[in-house]
Amino acid sequence: MSNDLANAVDRSAFFVGGDWVPPAGTERVDVLEAATGTAFGSAALAGPADVDAAVAAAGDALHGPWGATTGAERATVMRRLAAALKTRAKDTAALVSRENGMPRSLSIGANGFSPPLMLDYYAGLAEGLDADDVRSGMLARVRVRRGPVGVVAAVTPWNYPQALAAMKIAPALAAGCTVVLKAAPETALDAYVWADAALEAGLPPGVLNIVPGGREAGAHLVAHPGVDKVAFTGSTAAGRAIGEVCGRLLRPVTLELGGKSAALLAEDADLDAFLTALPEVSLANNGQTCHACTRILAPRGRYDEIVDAITDTVRSLPVGDPLDKQTRIGPLVSAAQRDRVLGLVTAGRDAGGRVTTGGAVPAGQERGWFVEPTVFAGVDNDSAIAREEVFGPVLCVLPYDDTDDAVRIANDSEYGLGGTVWTTDLDRGQAIADRIRSGTVGINHYALDVLGPFGGVKASGLGRELGPEGLAPYVDLKSVYLTPESR
Repeated sequence: MSNDLANAVDRSAFFVGGDWVPPAGTERVDVLEAATGTAFGSAALAGPADVDAAVAAAGDALHGPWGATTGAERATVMRRLAAALKTRAKDTAALVSRENGMPRSLSIGANGFSPPLMLDYYAGLAEGLDADDVRSGMLARVRVRRGPVGVVAAVTPWNYPQALAAMKIAPALAAGCTVVLKAAPETALDAYVWADAALEAGLPPGVLNIVPGGREAGAHLVAHPGVDKVAFTGSTAAGRAIGEVCGRLLRPVTLELGGKSAALLAEDADLDAFLTALPEVSLANNGQTCHACTRILAPRGRYDEIVDAITDTVRSLPVGDPLDKQTRIGPLVSAAQRDRVLGLVTAGRDAGGRVTTGGAVPAGQERGWFVEPTVFAGVDNDSAIAREEVFGPVLCVLPYDDTDDAVRIANDSEYGLGGTVWTTDLDRGQAIADRIRSGTVGINHYALDVLGPFGGVKASGLGRELGPEGLAPYVDLKSVYLTPESR
């Protein structure tokens, strides 16, 4: 680890108004290494007074020089910020892996290089916001003005902390908004990489403010009168609570929530291709991924074959230190998360499910928060293990009778975030994908792309991030009606 991050594992101040500001209170959190359970750093946790200071700084910046910038000027700053993050990418990836157990092979892309990529992409869109849009109507000429929606509360979880922060920060800055980032306590340390990069890039004071904190800080931020928009990623339960607050306040909100996605293997599916992709599609980040395809739908005539093949593949995945390049399954983020996952596995067994591999703490890996990658067979879609979001390395293989039955099972979920269809007939795959009620579906693979809007339906959330659609929630529209002769 570089000296920059080695010296950053103890964070005693918040990044507010472009400077390091001591906390108003004394609450701190020890950040524990997921692979060992031992503390390797600590950070101050924000209280209401710290949130107030961050929101005030963001408001001052919004109404100061930043609020008067052109899209082209913001794009220049954003590209400097992207460059500063890119120089830290590998170290950032390692830091996140220590915090939440994500295998470094995944973290390098998700937490290292995707944030600068998103900043560069939205910098390009920011330049397009400068164009004047004048429309000739029936009664008047209409000038449509695009401005920032205001101060953004970005509330992010611990599972993909850098990428999920970038999905909010990048479009917000492009639109001319200012941001208060409330990071999760479990990944409080890596949040400050944004602060270090902002200082290096010369981001104007108050444009980005960093205040890690717990639920109290998050609730105070979401309801703060100085906030104009909320962008949240996290659990469906928390999203419902935030949605209620924002609804009462008539405050715009984007909610990216939970999932229980299905991988639908058609009769003609290339099983080897699915097995090759399974670790990324169904077990990414040790299962701590909202869009993971943890329900695998297999045609009844191939059910035993598919269960056996998935079992062999999952059993072969190397489990271990997330910093080891060979590791495919690392530890979970915390003891509480490990115990929750093991509790759901026990409940699945007690309900009659058959565990074909896994289901326990790996032998010799009692330190840290490891859970063996686990496969359930012999369960139906009504069982709790097939309906609840486990957020761990646990898969269910469910049989279906025909395509209509498979689509029915895929849609029989309170969630609708991700999904995949596996077939050698791409036209058939597209037709099936169109019938799945979900915000995103992959055909013979699954990969988020910055160009494509990402988000869910039903209990998986409201709104979209990424793509040009991800910029729209941060842009305020004003129609100026001109007389026909106005210039």
